[in-house]
Formats: sequence, structure tokens, C-alpha cells
Amino acid sequence: MMTDRTWEEQTMKNGEYRILFTSVGRRVELLQAFREAARRERVNMKIYAADMSDTAPALCFGDVAVRVCRISEEDYIPQLFRICKENCIDLVIPTIDTDLLKLSAAKQDFEKEGTRILISAYDKIALCRDKRYTYDFFRQCGLHAPETFDNIEKYDLSYPCFIKPKDGSSSINAYRADSPEELREIAKRVPDYIIQPYIEGEEYTIDIFCDYDGNAVFITPRVRVAVRSGEVLQTCIVEDDAMVAECRKIIEAFKPCGPITVQLIKDKETGNNYYIEINPRYGGGAPLSMKAGADSSGSILRMLEGRTLEFQEHAAKPGRMYTRFDQSIFMRECGNKLVEIDRLTEIELLAADQLAVVFDLDDTLYNESDYVKSGFGEIAKFLIDIWGSEMYSKKAIEDLLFTAFENGEPAIDRLFERCHCQDDGLKAECLRVYREHFPQITLPEEHRQLLLRLRESGRKIGIVTDGRVEGQENKIKALGLDGLIDEYVITDSLAGNADVRLFRKPNPLAFRVIRERLGVSFEDMIYVGDNVQKDFQGPVSLGMMAVWYRNKQGIYSGEK
Repeated sequence: MMTDRTWEEQTMKNGEYRILFTSVGRRVELLQAFREAARRERVNMKIYAADMSDTAPALCFGDVAVRVCRISEEDYIPQLFRICKENCIDLVIPTIDTDLLKLSAAKQDFEKEGTRILISAYDKIALCRDKRYTYDFFRQCGLHAPETFDNIEKYDLSYPCFIKPKDGSSSINAYRADSPEELREIAKRVPDYIIQPYIEGEEYTIDIFCDYDGNAVFITPRVRVAVRSGEVLQTCIVEDDAMVAECRKIIEAFKPCGPITVQLIKDKETGNNYYIEINPRYGGGAPLSMKAGADSSGSILRMLEGRTLEFQEHAAKPGRMYTRFDQSIFMRECGNKLVEIDRLTEIELLAADQLAVVFDLDDTLYNESDYVKSGFGEIAKFLIDIWGSEMYSKKAIEDLLFTAFENGEPAIDRLFERCHCQDDGLKAECLRVYREHFPQITLPEEHRQLLLRLRESGRKIGIVTDGRVEGQENKIKALGLDGLIDEYVITDSLAGNADVRLFRKPNPLAFRVIRERLGVSFEDMIYVGDNVQKDFQGPVSLGMMAVWYRNKQGIYSGEK
């Protein structure tokens, strides 16, 4: 994907793809599908979840929660634009109807800054937003569609009939009328309506996914077995070549960019498919097609990598039945509403009603800068043994390394540049020495006493930490924590042969593992960490209480 971003901006992301989902609301399944696809594709991805409400459940399942204004406000698009530019967002994926026209109109402005929007052309969005035009479009494609009227006086077809807003969604203000009298009464309370003859038969949703240029990748029909408020509760994947062929006609004329969902009713008497609606975005049940094999989330990640996609016929396995359900999310500390503490000992009061306390390690139980200095000291000793002390003293080497580190620079590289040394093999040995050294670090006495008091009170204590297994275990031993805690999980140990980055926070897997090991419920656990960018999304999404330790001496603690 060609962008106008500088090399420095692209390098800053370390090969990470950043996707912003708008109005995430309850779209937890969708974000989970992308998270699973990133793990499966071994892609480094960060999800930015945006919503106007800071209690939207799906915010807990992104990596970064973004609060935005209402879509109806003038600053909505400029606000999204600033967010995308400041965070080098690669792709925006809209999830609801109301911002589609605005985003489509602004698409080129975003692309000039290097951000694609997975959205179809403005005129196609417009025809979907007005069901009168949708009816005309289906007819132009040579498909059956129920005849559509926008004036009650002109409706002269059979009853029952169906009346709904011309730009409605989620079955809001959609009613069946069994007589002219009932139709007149309903029409009084449905603004800007359309009327269509009622078609009795099975309802279907077809999840369509195309590449940027409108070429079909997946066409997945599924029966809408049970529906609530317009969103599917139970669905079954089907294999229907006639529907696929008809949808190819829609794709040819529509040229979708990314996902669209098409709804139809198979007439009980004639067997004809009557097309009634197009939603030019991911439908609520789209993740079910992904689960069945039509992996559009993985395809999007491959598109970001610049790979060409091919049409995959019958990708979703027919006959698979899916039932959806609601699940509660603990929101007390969600998004920016974290409990904040300035001293770690304050956790004792907050954990009064909890059965277990789980800590981050680096910059929470001790200051990570101490570990860095310890490692740099070992590198200095190693180099003095090779170079001698004529050029630089041990302290001078340590100071050079730490100054570069504080400046956010690759410390070993900067040291070798200063020393005019170009020995890459020696650089690699320095890195090995740093990673494998047994650190000279100490657990603060205040923190040691805190852990002792927590243990004496009967609470279980755990650690969840990112990093190389050997290095983190050495830290735990050096700090004497192995005798003070019950369990620990180092996220890299969960990866096996996979990319360790996919298992690090904010992935919630490590918190599931520590819960099993500690034998308590998520609601009875409290998690303490220092890094607002990654520490809290995982535990909060599982229902744990989260506490931000604002370690003023922390390296990565940052500000909200």
C-alpha cells in the first residue's frame, strides 16, 4: 500500500499494522476475529477501538481505546483524521451505517495521509441508505426485489405488507401491516417510509468480501434462523450456487471495497430470491462466516501486506450452525477510568475485597532502569576484557550506553559508533551478555513488606510479565520474588514456536492462565501495572479490576 508517510514514521511502528474500528459498540466478535487472524497470520497488529461512549464493551477488546465525538457533530471527521495522522493508522474499518457517507466522502483526504478506509464509493453508499434506490439497483442487476412504494396512496398490492424507514437499520420502526387500515395507522408514526409487499419465506444474509478494487474474495450465504432487533442470533452456513451467481451480478455493478452484507428472502411459493437490502459494511453476524472459513479478517491483513487475493469458492463450510449469546463485561475501570495510585502500597486498601493480586513485573515491583544499568555494567566488563581500559573506563562505557538508552537510541549501536568499532559479531555478543546476565537488582523493602502482608492476609499473589523467559526468570530470582508469590506467567512461554509478540499484553491469554493457576474468578482478581498502552485491556476485558501504578521513575509508564 503506497502512502505519503515518511520512512521514519513507518519505521516507528516496527512493522506493526494499525487498524482503527469506528463506533465499535458491541462488536466484540469482530475485534476478536481480527485478533485471532493476526495470531494465525503471525502479523504484528494494533487495534484502535473508537466510540463516543467510554462504556462500549468492545473498547475493552482493542489495544487502544479512543473516545470520539458524536457522528452528527462537525468535528467527527476532522477528529478521526487527527487520530489517524497522529497514530499512523493504516486502515479504518467502519461498523455502523450512520458514518458511512461521511467517511466515503472523506476517503481521498485520508488516503493522502497514508490511511485507507475500507469503504465503498459514495454513490453506492447513498443507494444503500435509501431503500427506494436499493430496489432500483437490484432490478437493474436483473434480480428479483419486492416492488417499493413511498406513498401510502399508491400502494395497491396485496396484504400483508411491510412498512419501514427508507434509510432505516436494525429493524427499527419496521412493521408488518395486515390491512389498509393498519397500514394507515402505522404510516403516521414511521417517518419517510417505504412500503413493500410481505414475502413469506426463509431469510438469508450473504456476507460478501472484496478486495480494494471490488474483486470478489468470499461470498457466503447463511440462513437467518433466529433474529433479534434485526441482528442474527442463530445462523447456518449454506451452499447455494444460485445465490452466489446472483451476488456476482451485485458485485459487478456495486464494486464493493471490503465487506458488504446482502439480505434476501427466498419466496416460500415460487422459490425465487427476493433481494431487500445491502449494508455496505460488516454485518453483525459476519464473524460467523469468518469462523466457518471465509476469513475476511485474515484477508485484510494480507491486503495490508500488499498481497493479491483470489476468489475462494465455498470457503465457508456448509452446514455449520452458530448461536450467539450475550456476555457481560466488567466496565468499572474500562478505558481511561483506571484507578490510579502513586505508591504501590496503596494497593493493599484497594484489594481489601479481592482474593488475589496480580502484578506486572518491570517498573511495577521494581524499577526497570536498575535492570538496564545492571546489564550495561556486564557489557562494560565484557568489553573492557577485550578492549582493555586504555580507551574508556568501565564507568564511561556504562554512561555512554545509558545516555543513549535514555535518548531512545539503540545503546549498543551508539557505543560502537562512538568507539569507531564495526564488529557486528562483537555487537551480537554484547546483546547476548545483556540478555543472559544475572541481574544485580533489589526488591524495594516497602514492596517486599507489602507482599508479605498480602500473603499473611490469605491473598494469593501472581505475576504476569512480558519478555524473554530466561531473562524474566532471572529477574524474579534476583528480586527474591520466587519465595513471595504463588504463581507467575511469562507471556513468551505461551508462544511455543509462534511469534512471541502475539502472546504479549494486551493479549488476555496470560491472564486466563494465571487465573487457572491461582484458582480464583476474574472478578476476585486485581491487576496492577504501570503501562497504560498495553497492561490493562486484557485483564479488564475478562472482568478483572485494574489499577495503574504511576511509577514516576518508570521507563515506559507514560501518561494517559
